Amino acid sequence: MAFVLTPLPPKVDLETRVVLRKVAAAHRYLAELKGVAATIPNESILINTLALQEAKDSSAVENIITTHDDLFRAELFTDTSTSPATKEVQRYASALKKGFALVRQQKLLTLRHIIAIQQELEQNNTGFRRLPGTTLRNGETGEVVYTPPQEADQIASLMTNLEAFINDDTLFDADPLVKMAVVHYQFESIHPFCDGNGRIGRIINMLYLVQKDLLHLPILYMSRYIIQHKSGYYERLQAVRDQQDWEGWLLYMLDGVEQTARQTIVLVEAIRELMLHYKHTLRQRLPKLYSQNLLNNLFQHPYTKIDFLMADLHVTRLTATRYLDLLTEQGFVHKQKIGRNNYYINQALMKLFVDVGNSQPDGPTPLIQTTSHS
Repeated sequence: MAFVLTPLPPKVDLETRVVLRKVAAAHRYLAELKGVAATIPNESILINTLALQEAKDSSAVENIITTHDDLFRAELFTDTSTSPATKEVQRYASALKKGFALVRQQKLLTLRHIIAIQQELEQNNTGFRRLPGTTLRNGETGEVVYTPPQEADQIASLMTNLEAFINDDTLFDADPLVKMAVVHYQFESIHPFCDGNGRIGRIINMLYLVQKDLLHLPILYMSRYIIQHKSGYYERLQAVRDQQDWEGWLLYMLDGVEQTARQTIVLVEAIRELMLHYKHTLRQRLPKLYSQNLLNNLFQHPYTKIDFLMADLHVTRLTATRYLDLLTEQGFVHKQKIGRNNYYINQALMKLFVDVGNSQPDGPTPLIQTTSHS
């Protein structure tokens, strides 16, 4: 009998003893991450730097590969040639920030917000799928592994149901981390858009945690975990469809929350320690230059340039150039030239992200590919 996706909530008890034990561990590290993130003096430092990291990793899940260097340079020099992959990663970061602004303001995660995220990511206004013919295939064998809902009315109905499930906690009395995993399963199974469903689904995960006040900032980026356990991700999703194995899926996602929170705690603490080191050393070596705005500038992005310093410190081009030259002489930044432009790298900060990024391989082929005959 062919699988038919049904509206939420699930008709089974999801909160088994083993799931609840995993929920408790995941909550512990999420709470610690929330506290550690609050020690960074300017929230845009984490939003800007970690959003780019997540954009890179989330896109890599879909086999959209770019390098840290290409990505950070593109953020500086918008008038220079940028690879298609880098542009896609930049759009992901922009879509994430747009979604965060909407959810933070309204404390809701609506279909209008999800469509706005899709528009920012894909740069089109196509909305939900309207024509049949979409299948999900094994990227290596070409075998159809799942056929999502095909009819436009069915897709719209399931998405309306998902919107209610996300925002009305009276519909399903369960821990929010369990609900997050259910929401992700349902969204990926509906597969409402022609493209970008995986990346949008991972953005929804983070925004849901913000909506439920488990985090103040969207900084729990599970894409690296999914890359490391990519085959398990697709297998667990499909096992819910084929065997109603909710427990296996929930444990996979809860383990992802716990592991990702622990890794992010280490990264945020490393950023905090590096900021403190820069603060003390700047005050020692260049006391006339030091300000909190200068420190923020050097940590909002691994790369900076004269124009950014002028805007952040409200100084002239001559003064900004002199500041950056002094920072280069003292080893706080490394100066490089592209064409007629100079840019300045906080290499210590860059190393934190590169080390994290190199901690897992990027698979050469996505295991699941979307095929549309519409």
